[in-house]
Amino acid sequence: MLTLEDDLGRLSYLVTGDGPPVVLVHAGVADHRMWDEVWPGLAERHTVVRYDLRGFGESAPPSGPFRETDDLRRLLDHLGHERVRLVGASWGGRVALDFVLAHPDRVHSLAVFSPPWRGYDWSADMVAYDEKETAALAAGDLDAAVQVNLDMWLRGPARTWEDVATGLADRLRGPLRTSLENQDVVGTHSEGPAAGDLATVPVPTLVGVGKLDVPDFQDIARRYAAEIPDATLVEFATAAHLIALDAPGELTALLVPFLAR
Repeated sequence: MLTLEDDLGRLSYLVTGDGPPVVLVHAGVADHRMWDEVWPGLAERHTVVRYDLRGFGESAPPSGPFRETDDLRRLLDHLGHERVRLVGASWGGRVALDFVLAHPDRVHSLAVFSPPWRGYDWSADMVAYDEKETAALAAGDLDAAVQVNLDMWLRGPARTWEDVATGLADRLRGPLRTSLENQDVVGTHSEGPAAGDLATVPVPTLVGVGKLDVPDFQDIARRYAAEIPDATLVEFATAAHLIALDAPGELTALLVPFLAR
């Protein structure tokens, strides 16, 4: 991978293809590899940028206060991309939303899949998940914490492991372990974004969610689609939270014409 070094550490990224730039921002339980089955179809028409957020994948954990939106702006400046098509999954979707609110002139279009909603009143099931993860980490049982997250975000509440494609859990286990190892330092230094109004999002927007995802995220997707002026909601019948892993072909087929606009 290529690297961008700054005072806070190393940001790692990959660039593939040629054409109008597209940036893919990964989920908070993954890294840039979650897009492995999506980016080739996009790179036929676009310059595709994949990067690891600080503390994920091959990017170093932060050594001081930072904002994810500042990191993305710095990366775009480094690559010479004035305006991009922005695609984000889960936490990466929230980063993408925050970026377009902070830098609307830098974004041509936006696609977000299962992004969280700041300040959302989470269900009892989500609270129980958080408590299980917290207890496992407090006990020093990282393997158990990884499994809690695999059960919630990859398998989801609506299916068994027999319904999940073979090999996906193994692909996600390493990136997820890295994210959990760095979770505390990232949380300590992350300053979060400045406030923004979704009604001011000025670009065409896709909001996607898996119909097998946690009900909270299905509700959140509908909220985003209602709040963002030029937004379209798309539901993926065979996907849980991580659509790029569960339905990469369907996701690519959706993104190709949208990004061509």
